[in-house]
Amino acid sequence: MSRPSKVVKLSIERFSHRIATPAIPLQCLREYSLSSNGRTSLHTEYIPLSQSTPNETHPVSSTAPENFADDYWNELPPDAVGENESEELPHEKRKHTAAAFLDEMLCLEGRGFEGQRSHCQCGSVDLSFRCKECFGMVMYCKECVIEHHRCLPLHIVEKWNGLFFERISLKKLGLRVQLGHNPGNHCLNPRPSSGNDFVVIDVNGIHEIGLDFCECETAQIHYKQLLRARWYPATTTDPQTAATFGVLRLYHLLSFESKVSAYEFYHSLARCSDNTGLITIRDRYAPFMRMVHEWRHLQQLQRAGRGHNPSGVIATQAGELAVICPACPQPVRNLPEGWESAEPNLKWRYALFIAIDANFRLKRKARSTCVSHNAVNMADTKSSRGLAATGVGTVDCARHDMKCLNGVGDLQKGEKYLNMDYLVLSTLVASSVPLLNVSYDIACQWSKKFWARMETMPTHLRLPRETLDIRYFVPKFHIGAHIEECQIAFSWNFGKFVGHTDGEAPKRGWANINRVASSTKEMGPGTRRDTLDDYFGDWNWKKIAALGQTLKRKMVDALKWKTEHRHALDELESTIHPVLIAAWRGEVEAWEEDSANLNPFQSRVVPITLAAVRSQLADSEASELQAGINHSLHCDISPSVLISTGIDLEEQQERLRRDIAKLSLHPTDKQKETLTHHTNTLQCKINTWACIQELYIPTVPALRSSGPNSALPTSLKPQDFPLYLPSALNDIECDQRLCENEWELRYAQALDTLNKVRSHLCLRSHMYKFKEKNIRGQAASTHAQALIAGVEARKDASVNKYRHARAALVALSRKIEKVGWEAIIRPLETGDIRPMGDFSCGHSQGTGMISWIWIVSRALHSVEQGLTQLLCCRARTARWSEEVDLLLEEMRRVLAYLEWEIGAWRSRATMRQLNKVPEQEGLEAYAFRQAGLRADMRRSFQGIWHNIHRFTNDAYDTQISYKQRSQEQLYSWVLKEARAHANNGPQSIAK
Repeated sequence: MSRPSKVVKLSIERFSHRIATPAIPLQCLREYSLSSNGRTSLHTEYIPLSQSTPNETHPVSSTAPENFADDYWNELPPDAVGENESEELPHEKRKHTAAAFLDEMLCLEGRGFEGQRSHCQCGSVDLSFRCKECFGMVMYCKECVIEHHRCLPLHIVEKWNGLFFERISLKKLGLRVQLGHNPGNHCLNPRPSSGNDFVVIDVNGIHEIGLDFCECETAQIHYKQLLRARWYPATTTDPQTAATFGVLRLYHLLSFESKVSAYEFYHSLARCSDNTGLITIRDRYAPFMRMVHEWRHLQQLQRAGRGHNPSGVIATQAGELAVICPACPQPVRNLPEGWESAEPNLKWRYALFIAIDANFRLKRKARSTCVSHNAVNMADTKSSRGLAATGVGTVDCARHDMKCLNGVGDLQKGEKYLNMDYLVLSTLVASSVPLLNVSYDIACQWSKKFWARMETMPTHLRLPRETLDIRYFVPKFHIGAHIEECQIAFSWNFGKFVGHTDGEAPKRGWANINRVASSTKEMGPGTRRDTLDDYFGDWNWKKIAALGQTLKRKMVDALKWKTEHRHALDELESTIHPVLIAAWRGEVEAWEEDSANLNPFQSRVVPITLAAVRSQLADSEASELQAGINHSLHCDISPSVLISTGIDLEEQQERLRRDIAKLSLHPTDKQKETLTHHTNTLQCKINTWACIQELYIPTVPALRSSGPNSALPTSLKPQDFPLYLPSALNDIECDQRLCENEWELRYAQALDTLNKVRSHLCLRSHMYKFKEKNIRGQAASTHAQALIAGVEARKDASVNKYRHARAALVALSRKIEKVGWEAIIRPLETGDIRPMGDFSCGHSQGTGMISWIWIVSRALHSVEQGLTQLLCCRARTARWSEEVDLLLEEMRRVLAYLEWEIGAWRSRATMRQLNKVPEQEGLEAYAFRQAGLRADMRRSFQGIWHNIHRFTNDAYDTQISYKQRSQEQLYSWVLKEARAHANNGPQSIAK
């Protein structure tokens, strides 16, 4: 639904203006005329003062200025502007135009030309009154102004006191508003309102009027008389306040679009009545709040057709006032006949997509009904202190961003499974669709015992488990925070028959509703729920009104990406042997049919980690002992355990150095105690390990006594004690087995540490994005920055650890002659330590290169990477192809639902029969108007989508032609390979 332009386009003819005194004094003469059709004209002429005589017929004012630049219109005579002075600067023109507008606005403060009239239209000589709301500046007498405003009793009237206009109410002038009769008709039995003090709230202010109710025999009750005048009463018993339908409708829409509170809106109206504070304005804020609440509820009942239902408002069931998504599958309303028995390759189109999320900004304060007890207002944990609701949970349509019926509820203490289960089950019991795709941030954990938790719910919320097929997914933005296994098993990208759904529908609606959090936080439970329901209903309606353009835009994008990914897949498959493609495709299809099968997207290569290498070395030594080979020189410590323990001691030394560096100048006793304990523990470990090391490397004691730290080991600080592992012995001979053990451990340590560097970079990037999006305030920002600094410190420690491990590998490679490892364990420069999407040195996405730390694993597992790339490309192609099919089905469902709604509203016209003809006519008129509105929307959507099938056919033809071309290339490649292997026999050709 398009919005009108905010810039008002005007065609303004500006008057030229020059501050200049001509050589000859001029006199400005004006002639005004009024034509028969009400148009006014002005003729201006400048003549020399010498030609002007008192006997001339032109009405020249005696106070005319000598300098025409100070004239009322700031006009110029034709000969007063030189050839080079006709163009002025834009800011000068604005100044002169503003002066002209300002003069006109000041003119409106007086009587204008009406001051020259001496008689009213009725002949009275008392021309003292005018209306600021009526068109023009016409002056009236008292009797005429009252007569003209019998149908407009809320206009603002002013009285000329001889110097200026002052506001006067129509009530003071004697105007009485008579209800129960048409304006001008006389009531035989009028009854003034209680106290003759009735207040009406309108869009132009708050008015006190003289109101008479009708007390004739056929008169309606008082509140009905007000409603038939389109004035909403504040109460049904002796009403003294009312609000016009116009002001309620205006506030209703403003609250949706600008989220203005009722307090701000009401006091804006009060300032319209008096902006000085000198006049007492009746305080009707509380009645206005009550009327707004009732108006919201009545609008929901009216649009849901409850006034047309014979059972009435009292029989309204839960969820009946919700605005339903017409694009979601709804049996009977928009699904074709026989959809339950459709083939599996077609039935997936009738699945229901829902997304679950919670919002912790929509809180509600707890209030004691007795006094302000701290036990109530300051209860429980810090996050829920003084709150009756810490937020709301919602269930949304994951495809179209609309709130589902019965899908919104309060959260008492965080996002508990109990609350979210209740909302999901309340939504699903109203749907009979057996195929469900559920998106939730923590779907991997929430789904584990969902059915068991359902058994504890009330009976009416239990779903038929045997007939439901539920699949769980994690939204695309949140899935990056999950482990690799969840990223594959719960991904929207790899799931079959889900299209290009992202599952983030609730997030897109929070920005719209969060702005009312400050208002709803202070409301009572009932008012808050009705208000949020109304906001969510308006959100759904705006989404429905925009479905025509939304689905068309999605279809255009889907067709584009479907074709491009189809081409990319064909090109990729042309480079892979058909036998491999067939095998991989079979694995994918088997996993898509049953997730219990082998997941082809998961890595099948066991990563090299330090723990895994330690286990392998231990197993190798155990095998040697069984074979009767023992290289150990100590009964408890083997060579691999010695080297492994030495590497652990290096890490503990580095950790102790960092702890000492972080210590402040004035540490506490607790900090000193902790540091001393760590130092003593490390010292004992080093002493024990050094004694055993002398058995395996006898030259170490001589190195310690002759090295730079030649003092006794007991006099050295534990963090400075040289360990002298084989990699630190340089050219000194060492046992080959020890060198090989350290090589294996250092290689695994380097890979393990490089993986930690990547993890820290990803975590840091995620924390920066989270901080920028969600963190506000100095305290929260400082805390977030401290957490980021901690991640940065761990990243730097991992970088130093990797560099140390690589330096050890360089030293060991010369002793045991290892080659080829440099391609994987590369030097880690400062410029290499950056996230995957970060391009340094001024490079952009198109020119930058990804750091080698993100692609080094491809050298290790090239075959698996090729498989993963093919499967991901195939998944992208399938998802976009499914998206096109889903969008076509959704377009059909929207048109079918609107057609059903047209019939439903037409049937409601005669569903309820009333005795009074006017009331029955109103029921029918509203029903037919709603049916006509749906018919217009349906025609509009059909016009927007009329060429969609042509687009889909063109894309299909392009895809077929490209696929045929790719098949020809593949066939040529197969023939070429067959000829190349013809001399090797039939087995080679078959292979």
